[in-house]
Amino acid sequence: MNTLFRLGRTVITHTALDALTKRDLAAIIPTILARHELGDWGDLDSEDRAQNDLALEQGERLLSAYEIRDDLKVWVITERDRSVTTILLPEEY
Repeated sequence: MNTLFRLGRTVITHTALDALTKRDLAAIIPTILARHELGDWGDLDSEDRAQNDLALEQGERLLSAYEIRDDLKVWVITERDRSVTTILLPEEY
């Protein structure tokens, strides 16, 4: 599998992990990260997707958004230096 960028160190906020665990969805974390590093930006609009594509070329921060269920959305953010990727809930940003 050819990824588009390095994830760096991967972390998840306690709130996001708790939300996934309470819904018995923690097992999807690797899938979420794989989608992100393959350039599947999830549930972003076309403008945000274009911004990510540009950020990928220019070495800027990357953001993906995934609606896991109607009551749960998570964001994945990779820092511009590709040292850290964080999974968090949108309200934590």
